[in-house]
Amino acid sequence: MTKSISIAVIVGSLRRESFTRRVAVAAIAHAPEAMQCRFVEIGDLPHYNQDLDGKPPAEWERFRSEIKKSEAVLFFTPEYNRSFPGHLKNAIDIASRPGGSNLWDGMPAGVVSVTPYSSGGMAANHALRQTFIYLNMPAMQQPEAYLSNAGDLVDAEGKVLNEKTGEILTGYMGAFVKWVGTIRGNV
Repeated sequence: MTKSISIAVIVGSLRRESFTRRVAVAAIAHAPEAMQCRFVEIGDLPHYNQDLDGKPPAEWERFRSEIKKSEAVLFFTPEYNRSFPGHLKNAIDIASRPGGSNLWDGMPAGVVSVTPYSSGGMAANHALRQTFIYLNMPAMQQPEAYLSNAGDLVDAEGKVLNEKTGEILTGYMGAFVKWVGTIRGNV
């Protein structure tokens, strides 16, 4: 990899003590230098409403501007009721509207699902990937990242608690930057 790649990191959990955000912080700490990761916040985004397309809220404009600056996006999502959170879908909708203005078009994406339970958030991971099909977002297929028992993986500051978790995050982030470089032609 010869150049750095701007990566938007979107965390689907808004909770202050979120395991999902902790994992995202840990993943960024295990990223190759070529990944220039930055969090793009979604908690302040008003619900998408087509009536506002002519005069979008400032929060929509801020979010859209951050996505425009990105060459790829990494989603870190919890699992809510066997899917991903509604506010994450709202953010995706805001960056894909109005019609003909899909900022996600062709943008490489990765998904890491996180849960304190044993399922690994597999349903959320796959539900989120379904939206990528319509939005024309190429998603990295392998390695997959379904992280179970999140409370045992990272501490409150996002530091990994065991060697295996560090290896998983290092492997995933390394594969992602290489894959994005292949998609973007930066390899």
